[in-house]
Amino acid sequence: MRKIISIILVGFIVIWTYNLFINSFIQLEEVEEEPYKGIINICDVRNPNMGSRYNWLQRKIREFEKRNPGVYIELTQVKNNDSYDKVGDNKDNKPDIIPIDSNFQQFSILEPLDGYFEKEELEEFKHQVLKSVRYNKQLMAVPIGMSTYTMYINLDKFSERGVTPPLNGNWTYEEFVNSLKLLNFDSDGDGMIDEYGFISYVEPKNYNIWGIILSDGGELIDHKRMEYRFYGEKAIKGLEKVTDLKHKYKVVPDYFGIIEEKDAWNMFYKEQKAAVYATGSWAVNVLDKSYKEGTGFNFDVVNYPIGDKNLPVVLSNDIVSYGVIKSEDTKKMKMCVEFLKSLTTDSNQKTLEEIGLFTVKRGVKDMYVDNPKMKRIEESLSYTYYVPFIDNWVEIDSIIQGEIKSAILGKKFSYEAIEDAKIEIDKLIK
Repeated sequence: MRKIISIILVGFIVIWTYNLFINSFIQLEEVEEEPYKGIINICDVRNPNMGSRYNWLQRKIREFEKRNPGVYIELTQVKNNDSYDKVGDNKDNKPDIIPIDSNFQQFSILEPLDGYFEKEELEEFKHQVLKSVRYNKQLMAVPIGMSTYTMYINLDKFSERGVTPPLNGNWTYEEFVNSLKLLNFDSDGDGMIDEYGFISYVEPKNYNIWGIILSDGGELIDHKRMEYRFYGEKAIKGLEKVTDLKHKYKVVPDYFGIIEEKDAWNMFYKEQKAAVYATGSWAVNVLDKSYKEGTGFNFDVVNYPIGDKNLPVVLSNDIVSYGVIKSEDTKKMKMCVEFLKSLTTDSNQKTLEEIGLFTVKRGVKDMYVDNPKMKRIEESLSYTYYVPFIDNWVEIDSIIQGEIKSAILGKKFSYEAIEDAKIEIDKLIK
């Protein structure tokens, strides 16, 4: 009997000791890792058309710091592309978070971010946005906001010339051209046209006229294979629509193809020598402000002219996104991602109205309800194709934009420009 009691007692002691050890071990396992505390450096690009983004980011930084005591975020503005130069090998002054766009090429320095997101979190983003921030199928940046290109029309000029604006913002290419012809005007009576229907510019990294070029179904990039695709009959026909504006219909000045962005904008905005202009959605706030102050003109936003594709088309690279630089400090990288995630909450996404950007989230539906112009641009996002991250894009873009300029200036036929671009790009890729 005593032996049985002794066995039971020993068993109880063993079980009690085992449970005590296991519980202590589990408790140790459940202790949360101390989050990162310290300084995070963010480098952002200074954009004169989005000057208020700096102030918006600063407010969001202060809010995040309050919720995360011990975390201090320093925001530095640099000139365009200087942020990439700062990365390099300078370990003493290296940013932790940098802006990423289609011109970025140094993906080896970035931390892939898929592992920081749950599947449900990624599903909240618009699919077209996520596609554009992946490189080799990896998420390389967190999208924060988006913008796009649109067409602006001077309603005062339309009224003076008796031209009806496009119904519901939509017009075919033929209607577009007919309107532009009526908007050409000799304002001083010297027999020379000095006010034109349309003006725009051609520069690398800008896609303001591509809504016309791609209107017949041509593609700049095959988004499935992530390959250059701008060649063939549809591409030639689309480019001819732009060159015809100058050489066939003469609804643009002779310097179309040479004029730079600043001068083209002034021609539309300040001089009012062009009735239709294509640029980013940032211009809505500028034109609205000048009109309310009595120094501008009445205007509206309309879609790009519709071609064989039977829908408006827009090409853009205006997704605001940020990547995280690789680091041995995993806790710091995690905190960097947490900050970027905070910018994508529904409440913060709605405040993008303050800086003229649109949400990257699928579930945020009630933005710009009191601003019909921005609402129309927001609706055009469904027609917008965004330039993705692909190798050699800076060089590819420079080649094709240069060939388009040659076609507009009459140095080459459209088919020659497109064929020459393909030859040069094939050499580059190989």
